[in-house]
Amino acid sequence: MKNRIHKKELYRFLIGGGSAVIVDYMVYRVLLMAGAGMSFSKGISYVCGAIAGFLINKFWTFESKNFCRMEILRYIILYAISACINAGVNKLVISVVNVQIAGFFVATGVSTVINFLGQKYFVFMKKEST
Repeated sequence: MKNRIHKKELYRFLIGGGSAVIVDYMVYRVLLMAGAGMSFSKGISYVCGAIAGFLINKFWTFESKNFCRMEILRYIILYAISACINAGVNKLVISVVNVQIAGFFVATGVSTVINFLGQKYFVFMKKEST
């Protein structure tokens, strides 16, 4: 069976991503209420959201059951690249249409596609059985 995109994986990825965003936001708000600075709070909350996303996508979305340190490294590489592309697309769209929310949504859409494909084919790739 070819390693193709399944609707189940896509739905799970979107639910998992939404869950990771909720974790990110909740940690951010709790840290702010506790008196932490905005940049510190956002940095910590982003890392917490990324960890939640990694775990959800590893074990639930892509069903990668075995522990592999390379998955963690590939995930970090993917998200570093994705963050740069996200920022670049955001800036490009804003420079063209001068609408910040449009830049945000287009950049988010582009990085969502990159993150899904990157996790499926680069981070949690399954070996094909022959």
